[in-house]
Amino acid sequence: MTARYPRSLKSLDPPASVREIVARLERAGHETWCVGGAVRDALLGHTHLDWDLATAATPDQVMKIFRRTVPVGVEFGTVGVLDDAQVMHEVTTFRRDVRTDGRHAVVEFGAKLDDDLARRDFTINAIAYHPKTEEIRDPFEGRLDLQRGVVRAVGVAEDRMREDRLRALRAIRFASRFGFHIEPATWRAITGSAPHLGRLSAERVKEELRKTMEQVERPSVALEFWRTCGALRQLVPAVADAPPERFAALDFLARAENREPAAADPRGLTLDRLSMLFFGEDERTALAATRALKFSNADSGWIAKLAGARHALGNAMDRAIWSGDPPDAEVRRWVAAVGRTRTDAFLALSVALWTARLAEQADPAVSARLAPSAERAARIAFHDPIELADLAVDGEDLGSVGIPPGPAVGRVLQQLLDRVVEDPAQNTRDGLLENARRLAAAKAP
Repeated sequence: MTARYPRSLKSLDPPASVREIVARLERAGHETWCVGGAVRDALLGHTHLDWDLATAATPDQVMKIFRRTVPVGVEFGTVGVLDDAQVMHEVTTFRRDVRTDGRHAVVEFGAKLDDDLARRDFTINAIAYHPKTEEIRDPFEGRLDLQRGVVRAVGVAEDRMREDRLRALRAIRFASRFGFHIEPATWRAITGSAPHLGRLSAERVKEELRKTMEQVERPSVALEFWRTCGALRQLVPAVADAPPERFAALDFLARAENREPAAADPRGLTLDRLSMLFFGEDERTALAATRALKFSNADSGWIAKLAGARHALGNAMDRAIWSGDPPDAEVRRWVAAVGRTRTDAFLALSVALWTARLAEQADPAVSARLAPSAERAARIAFHDPIELADLAVDGEDLGSVGIPPGPAVGRVLQQLLDRVVEDPAQNTRDGLLENARRLAAAKAP
């Protein structure tokens, strides 16, 4: 990926609440700096709500200075400090790593700022800013890498990856998010780290996938990095051989850009993108893969149902859309198989997949059909009878025509629904009961 060189770095301007936290710590005699992603993003001119601080104060000292704190990771030196607006800022004691197993680090407090920066993953994240003096501490030339558009490990890349295997995935996310390239030695270390990524917890892998879907405009870039370095086969083998158009389709799904907690992803946009990873796998495979990644039962079931529906219907839908406008009866069969509550998400994923295919091989006639076809399918899903609950009769009604309670009721109701899906005009009580009598008679010995 080509970096845009040179980049014009912006000025740093932490909010007043962050400046006040720094001031209070320093009035108590504890050196304190702004560090991490907020400094990086501010230099790039990106909005960042989470300003983290590094300080000489120990966690106990931080908790004594501030009344409202959250012990988010005291054993690692981190205390959450709530400002007047109830926004939490992580305050972490200067530290150095004593040892690490690739998943967890044992840290030692009492370090200096430069020691703390030296333990960080990439140079672009190893920049500190002092809001009072406006000094920037940048011992590893992170600002130069921001200008050049480079993700480069701090120090020896192999050592950084060995300390925490998740750094391989973080490097890919940063490169994809900012349009940077990965420095060659760092990329070699990422590739070398891939066979060891199985040591990461499923929760950390899932969180990294979620962040990628939220933060990266074009997730296909990140997923191809995952595939190329071997991470995808190691961590999500179910989709390691997925067709390239599925990853390309990720770029045509909207992402949740609003980072305000109260309005975070209200439409499930991130879940749409995560669902696309498995869209077209059979339901059982998708369910097993998402459960292995520790998705919630609700999300795992949702993703698996969408995947299974595409697996079952995809070829028929593709042929119908490419050949012309499918008849309403066929569309009703599709949405009946998908389910009303999943129809909107299924259509969004289908349109994204078709759009990705058309980006490779343009067909203006098909392109013109996509939006109207999706709108028609959505209208049918929410206005036409496609589920058992939509029928004008129920099991009790069937009892009135001699169908006894039990499995026969379910079979007859499904047969009635199949007829109604073909022709909604048949969805009348009298008409359905007459059909039920005929079905029952046909089954009688």
